[in-house]
Amino acid sequence: MSPELISILVLVVVFVIATTRSVNMGALAFAAAFGVGGLVADLDADGIFAGFPGDLFVVLVGVTYLFAIARANGTTDWLVHAAVRLVRGRVALIPWVMFALTGALTAIGAVSPAAVAIVAPIALSFAARYGISPLLMGAMVVHGAQAGGFSPISIYGSIVNGIVEREKLPGNEVVLFLSSLAANLVIAGVVFVVCGGLKLRGDRAAGSRAARAARVGAAAPRSAGPRTDPASATSTLSPETTRLTPARTTTLTSLLALVVAVLVFDLDAGLTAITLAVVLSTLWPEDSRKATGHIAWPTVLLICGVLTYVGVLDEMGTITWAGEGVGNIGIPLLAAVLLCYIGALVSAFASSVGIMGALIPLAVPFLERGEIGAIGMVAALAVSATVVDVSPFSTNGALVLAAAPDVDRERFFRQLMVYGGIVVAVVPAAAWLVMVVPGWG
Repeated sequence: MSPELISILVLVVVFVIATTRSVNMGALAFAAAFGVGGLVADLDADGIFAGFPGDLFVVLVGVTYLFAIARANGTTDWLVHAAVRLVRGRVALIPWVMFALTGALTAIGAVSPAAVAIVAPIALSFAARYGISPLLMGAMVVHGAQAGGFSPISIYGSIVNGIVEREKLPGNEVVLFLSSLAANLVIAGVVFVVCGGLKLRGDRAAGSRAARAARVGAAAPRSAGPRTDPASATSTLSPETTRLTPARTTTLTSLLALVVAVLVFDLDAGLTAITLAVVLSTLWPEDSRKATGHIAWPTVLLICGVLTYVGVLDEMGTITWAGEGVGNIGIPLLAAVLLCYIGALVSAFASSVGIMGALIPLAVPFLERGEIGAIGMVAALAVSATVVDVSPFSTNGALVLAAAPDVDRERFFRQLMVYGGIVVAVVPAAAWLVMVVPGWG
């Protein structure tokens, strides 16, 4: 049995054990990385740790630390109240506001994880207060980020268009952008309907005192259900919640500074967030004393362990081995759909841009023969490799998982994993059918 096949089978075993025995998958993945890396791939400790996602570790810790302080001093409550006023109390519009906000951030040049790190904690705090499905809100944030992710001036768009130009393939920046925008908009619409978004249409989180009382009374018979009435939740907002204290004002300034530092000065989101959290902790230690305990440590272990193992797969050539095997298939359309699936599956655990940078060159040989349209193929690969970022093992999915307050994190992890699996199973085939089969470009 080849080392590459052994490494894939071990990954399957890790999934099975973690699912059936409720062991942290990250811890299992670290052990697997040690075993496979040392015994099968003959890697030393440096080779095994080459795949450790140090940057993601800092982002997860820094962002959850900063927003734990924001929750402790009431800043997130103030932000939720401000969002309600922005949409005049229409709860159903909030997920779409978050979708549009993250899309706008990535379209103007923000890195996708940075946009999600900024928006997700606020969006999920709103979801927790008003009983909205955290899966719905998290998916809207991530798909919003990917919807704007391939604009001609975005990070993803610039990288992919540069790869296409370097490989001397036909390209179309507008088609690439609109393909990702349309795909994520459609998926977001489906998620909104399936996860109960339509049931939010009659809910208003603000209004007259009489109207709120009427809605609370009307909602009483369904109080045993999983979703709380937003009017009831709003009635708990005291003047203390909506008042700007010095701590909240400074925290809001810190959050704005995080946005400016990431988007304007291109600073690292994790390091910036930790620095701002330390400043707030120093100024108001009583609000921040318990914040470190609310950092999502199990999620950090989970994500870092799995990605370290994926790094071992990359070091030993498993990913390249699978891609080259598909590229050598003599049936272009079959090779195209398989490459889309490889891009989706691997990207669910690794860098989306990195995967596209590897797969587009692998597609060059049969694209040059003219049997497959290059523009459609590149768009299909781009969509397949990025919509799966809702996976809890990807940076964006991990940020959503870590940012969700007051949830059963293990249950939410399973929901994200199942949803990510559905996206991996369905979207590559749909992208191939819509973008590759008609022969665009």
